[in-house]
Amino acid sequence: MLAFAKDITQKEPNHPEEGQNAKLKEYMGYQRRINHEKLIYHSLEHAKSYLQKTINDMRGDENKLKKYLEQAFPVSHRYANSDTVMLMLRKLMNAHNASNNWYRLNRFYFGLTYDAMNRFVQIYNRLISEAPEKSAEYGISDQTAIDFDDWVRLYFHDLDFLIGQPLPYVHFTFRQRNRAVENFIQKEIDAGKSRKEAIDEASKEFNIEEDAVSILLGKTVDQKDLELFYTSAENPIYEFLYDTASEEGFQDGECLLDHSYFLAHQLKGLSEKEAESVVSEIEKLSKH
Repeated sequence: MLAFAKDITQKEPNHPEEGQNAKLKEYMGYQRRINHEKLIYHSLEHAKSYLQKTINDMRGDENKLKKYLEQAFPVSHRYANSDTVMLMLRKLMNAHNASNNWYRLNRFYFGLTYDAMNRFVQIYNRLISEAPEKSAEYGISDQTAIDFDDWVRLYFHDLDFLIGQPLPYVHFTFRQRNRAVENFIQKEIDAGKSRKEAIDEASKEFNIEEDAVSILLGKTVDQKDLELFYTSAENPIYEFLYDTASEEGFQDGECLLDHSYFLAHQLKGLSEKEAESVVSEIEKLSKH
């Protein structure tokens, strides 16, 4: 099973404040309707099937294939060609279908997963309104449209693979980090450093992992980057999310998971300006 920032196998997430907060209860009801395992599976399967079809249809026409790759995989085409993307999709699907282990993704794989899910969610949401009987066959969300911005906020660790690139959604909390990194790099370049030197400094300042640095430098996937590291499914890799002593919670006794859902319900559907106002208020309260 693929390991994201949260456990995608959790079927009935809840929040202790639902009974006192109607908006939060509605949001958690939305979360309970999503089958994350199936959402990921169908996203990867769709991406793999259509890439294979395109490779077959456009065999010999590298220009057309390249254009398709740029359109269908706007993130991952920057560091992987069609053959590599296909190999990565197969590895992701094999790992996702393996129930005995958790498989951790590096940012090359997260970028590809982002591409696959973004494209599939748009198609799936359109089916819900235009052909609900077809969307129901996927068994993903009980005819409820998926909010991709919200999904990424909950289940991705960061969007460091998109540093320096325009973000197609609000992605507010990740946008703040990416913008700070981009501004730092630009200041270093303006001060006379080379782009590589500036990126190296940024990686130290913001703890950017090596894989994200490689993407930012425009490097392609290396053989070592194709590895998916695994650990037994019996290992409690999400235990820290339930730690009520975590300093990352908003209130005393609040675990990181509850804090994450609470923040997400406040940001869901907001514009960048609206989200900025909400986060600003939260930061003010957290200081008191």
